[in-house]
Amino acid sequence: MVLSDPNSLPSLPLDSVCVLGLGQMGLVCAGILAGGPLREATPKVKMWGHHEDESGQLTQTRSSDRLPGFVLPESVTVAISDDAALADVDLIVTAIPVQFMRSAFERLRDYIPSNAAIVSVSKGIENDTLLRPTQIMADVLQDDPDAAPRPMGVLSGPTIAGELAKCLPATMVAASDQPQLSDGLQRLFSTSWLRVYTNDDMLGVELAGATKNVIAIAAGIIDGLAAGANAKSALLARGLAEITRLGTAMGASSNTFFGIAGVGDLATTCFSPEGRNRSLGEALGRGAKLQDYLASSPFVVEGVATTISVMDLATRYKVEMPITEAVHAVLFENMDPIDAIGMLMNRDLKSEHRHG
Repeated sequence: MVLSDPNSLPSLPLDSVCVLGLGQMGLVCAGILAGGPLREATPKVKMWGHHEDESGQLTQTRSSDRLPGFVLPESVTVAISDDAALADVDLIVTAIPVQFMRSAFERLRDYIPSNAAIVSVSKGIENDTLLRPTQIMADVLQDDPDAAPRPMGVLSGPTIAGELAKCLPATMVAASDQPQLSDGLQRLFSTSWLRVYTNDDMLGVELAGATKNVIAIAAGIIDGLAAGANAKSALLARGLAEITRLGTAMGASSNTFFGIAGVGDLATTCFSPEGRNRSLGEALGRGAKLQDYLASSPFVVEGVATTISVMDLATRYKVEMPITEAVHAVLFENMDPIDAIGMLMNRDLKSEHRHG
């Protein structure tokens, strides 16, 4: 994982960008793109949201209850119509929660330019299909097989939206099967406070971003039970081991899981008080009921649905994932969180580096 030579690759035109989704990551991505990154010219930035009322309110107030204190730059246009949002764009940044991504792209696909590149900042795996974000988009768009492949990529890493909104120092990874896109994203999103690396392991980066949310729920459960720092640190280490096992079984590079998009994102999500998945787990550890918590939360907690998908992937690839199994049991099998911890602690003794 390295910073690319800025002059080593031919550039893709990324002069006009549409950000899909008006949630926290959509807002901060639009703010980053319009707020003076280290590039020769600032792109034209538009945003699109599923609900016209929310789009209209954002247009008028330049702020959102989803991200208190954030002010959307005046240069960003909030499109009301689907066709206006996507007309003549070079790059689409999708910040739509993964379980809603398919329906959004089915709605928008007739307006998406055939030459537009697409990058996902969403983290999850679709239920039933077990597709990653870039695969969902490719499945919906079904581009001409005889044409050049549409550039697709992913931006991921330890990126708590509230911190990005305050321009606090951060890092991200831009990954794509096409180096020109990852290089272009690196240039486009890099700022004096946001350092973007490139990576050619798009599979690993997407898997790391999705699976860490499941481990974060377990970390939150430990916080809710007041089980201590020793238990939480052990959980992170063993959680990293099991998501790396799954990733390598699926063909990803193990190095990805020990980098910014892997252990970096995992640590941030498990320790940050703003992490949605960790916060859910903490509430469960304190006795809250899953459906009550989700009904009261203004945010989508991606790790809940992702837990189902990761369990299915573990079965498909014959990978042992005891922490994921324990989280699944708490979420969907009415297992008491204390019993889930006990289940993990009472597994057969073995060498740390033995498989499983």
